[in-house]
Amino acid sequence: MPQSDPSTSTRARHAEPAKEAGAPEPAGNRDAFFDNAKYLAIVLVAVGHAWEPLRDDSKVVTALYTTVYAFHMPAFIIISGYFSRSFDAAPRRIQRLVTGVALPYVIFEVAYTLFTRWSDQAPDRPISLLEPLYLTWFLAALFIWRLTTPLWRIVRWPLPLALGVAMLATMSSGIGEDLDLQRALQFLPYFVLGLCLKPEHFELVRHRAVRVLAVPVLVSAFAVAYWSRPYMSPAWFYHRDSAEEIGAPALAGPVMTLAVFGCSTVLVVCFLALVPRRRMWFTALGAGTLYGYLLHGFVVQGVKPFHVYDYVHGPLGVAAVSVVAAVVVTLLCTSAVRRVFRFAVEPRMAWFFEAAAGRRTTTAPSPQRRVGVE
Repeated sequence: MPQSDPSTSTRARHAEPAKEAGAPEPAGNRDAFFDNAKYLAIVLVAVGHAWEPLRDDSKVVTALYTTVYAFHMPAFIIISGYFSRSFDAAPRRIQRLVTGVALPYVIFEVAYTLFTRWSDQAPDRPISLLEPLYLTWFLAALFIWRLTTPLWRIVRWPLPLALGVAMLATMSSGIGEDLDLQRALQFLPYFVLGLCLKPEHFELVRHRAVRVLAVPVLVSAFAVAYWSRPYMSPAWFYHRDSAEEIGAPALAGPVMTLAVFGCSTVLVVCFLALVPRRRMWFTALGAGTLYGYLLHGFVVQGVKPFHVYDYVHGPLGVAAVSVVAAVVVTLLCTSAVRRVFRFAVEPRMAWFFEAAAGRRTTTAPSPQRRVGVE
């Protein structure tokens, strides 16, 4: 990576057409900032899941959990949206969508169902591709979001429209669990926000004033989460349920949608402001965050039958669980693990698309026209 002018090199890389998340990219072309952000976000996801069984015993852990959940998935989704800007439903991008999102969804949905039959002692749990289990909801949602990307790229007011969809979703208690559509619709504005962002927007968080304010804002968010626990359900930040399912009037849904979106977006800005811009020891792990995300769920589920949380007590126990979760998800993002599980997370399926690829080759446009498409 050139060292003469980091900000200039970052803008130059951003200026190129964005590549959708999951697409292979030479290491030299990757932006350290985004890889750092993805790695740190996935660590927070894993630590949040490790805190989940401890919430009932500690108001501090509950407040930490709520604060982290207010921005870690929104940050991940915004970045996914930003790198989906180039999705145009061309055949090669549909192929990537199938191999990088749809097929891993099927594989991990089946794998999680079989695994949780043991971990949850539910031998009769059926395999259902329509009801995402545990972490697979993100793949189902990403498939929907990316398929609709061309629409969001041509409408006049994409973000207000996406917020309107999310607001209506919170008022609809009958959406059901098919493809976890409630969560896909409520998280949609963050993906659309990512689609709307430009490189210069990410440059804004580099300003010293933003970095200075980031820490006190995050601390204030924790304080509010701690204080408001008896008065407000943290379920608003999970985006899994409608307003009535949370226990609030249906008309509270649209109001809370806007409030939560504003709060989460501010916290995402604070998070991104604290993300290092230079290459770090963990930068290369940012390319494997989907592996860490999908695989760490087996660890979380796998410890259930052993009741390990019965031995976790006090601040030291919480700290130990946090460190173990961070270490585990870090190892799952390494290149060695990625090589082993690439067949499931990034299946090639060249045999499946070979005929279509051959037809495109025989009818390929002239090189001059291809340049415009690529």
